[in-house]
Amino acid sequence: MTADTAAPAQTYNYKVVRQFAIMTIVWGVVGMTVGVFIAAQLVWPALNLDIPWLTFSRLRPLHTNAVIFAFGGSALFATSYYVVQRTCHARLYSDGLAAFTFWGWQVIILSAAITLPLGITTSKEYAELEWPIDVLIAVVWVVYAIVFFGTIMRRKIAHIYVANWFYAAFILTIAVLHIFNSLALPVSFLKSYSAYAGVQDAMVQWWYGHNAVGFFLTAGFLGMMYYFIPKQANRPVYSYRLSIVHFWALSFTYIWAGPHHLHYTALPEWTQSLGMVMSLILLAPSWGGMINGIMTLSGAWHKLRTDPVLRLMIVAVSFYGMSTFEGPMMSIKTVNALSHYTDWTIGHVHSGALGWVAFISLGAMYFLVPRLFGREIYSLKLIEYHFWISTVGIVLYITSMWVAGIMQGLMWRAVNDDGTLTYNFVETVEAMHPFYFIRFLGGLLFLLGTLIMAYNLWKTIAGAKPVEARIPAPAMAH
Repeated sequence: MTADTAAPAQTYNYKVVRQFAIMTIVWGVVGMTVGVFIAAQLVWPALNLDIPWLTFSRLRPLHTNAVIFAFGGSALFATSYYVVQRTCHARLYSDGLAAFTFWGWQVIILSAAITLPLGITTSKEYAELEWPIDVLIAVVWVVYAIVFFGTIMRRKIAHIYVANWFYAAFILTIAVLHIFNSLALPVSFLKSYSAYAGVQDAMVQWWYGHNAVGFFLTAGFLGMMYYFIPKQANRPVYSYRLSIVHFWALSFTYIWAGPHHLHYTALPEWTQSLGMVMSLILLAPSWGGMINGIMTLSGAWHKLRTDPVLRLMIVAVSFYGMSTFEGPMMSIKTVNALSHYTDWTIGHVHSGALGWVAFISLGAMYFLVPRLFGREIYSLKLIEYHFWISTVGIVLYITSMWVAGIMQGLMWRAVNDDGTLTYNFVETVEAMHPFYFIRFLGGLLFLLGTLIMAYNLWKTIAGAKPVEARIPAPAMAH
């Protein structure tokens, strides 16, 4: 028996990190496959096959839940558990509670995969799951917080590295958002009604919805950026002071931006305007973070030519910058009058989802898996193929949706001299058809890139024995 296995407290808990890392790839492939299938349904509606469980309306929330919470959530669990241990020089607070978060999260995902196609839904965007599943989410999340903050409390390093601040903000904020948006009155085991009504329900929903983007899909993944880009580039963060300003400015500003989803609705005008102004202010901290991530490569730009993993991460941060410029612009009321309810919004969302969230997650998995299994990556050439195929896929996807969305908005608002509409709704749908095909093709390419990655990592892991890493001894006090 080795010293590592004899004294588990002296090693990091890599088991739960490995489990979440593997499920990140599995759920990524599943979620993206569902996305490609529903994109195909918009091109060829007969793919519904007249089966209720396979209709777009039921598979679309399955797709969003799978890519956000199954794929993105697993990536966040894996990386936060890895980063908090490595930067605190401490084993996770509790192996048992960490294992509970893994199995609990998988049960939640499977529950979603069963209930959503059956049409069991609250109909709230990104919060469609019914109350028993919501309760389980809250329990798992509280345990996650205990494990994460418990690990920070037992740290051997006085300083709390900035990536942990972002992970901490994501964990705390999502807990509050989820619990308050999900408050409901159950009327049966699988049916409940929101505790809020009318415009208050809409306001609470988009306070939750936009901050699910702001904290689940931004703050958590910025934690990845601040750890994995410096590690992969072997360079210090460009400006540690800027990273702290980025953290506090983002945390205080994002929480106010939700009302921009409710322009031209029954929401009070001042609330809509506040959401717009805060969204515009948000541009500054977002771009500060993007600049900090990219400029970390100062003195190491040449590595982009030879390191496809680093390239994946830096392109991810570039998409983060582009999405966080586009979002505030779309929150301006006059722009929103054209863009809202159109596929321009879909293009914007996937610029962030594919370009930022997926790329930074997949880059982190390329970093983690070889270290968790003690193997060199199977093929750098396959990473190159993955990068280029998926990047072309993103460009096809978002540009087709930009063009289609702007065309859609212009056709909807076009009027004749006598005040009648120039186009009926069916004509706008017909005009969308070629762009829906391009979007399907883009999604298919992105999925193909992810499948290449899954094969590459499978070949890396095959036959490998999981590794343990010793926790460094505390430095002697001066």
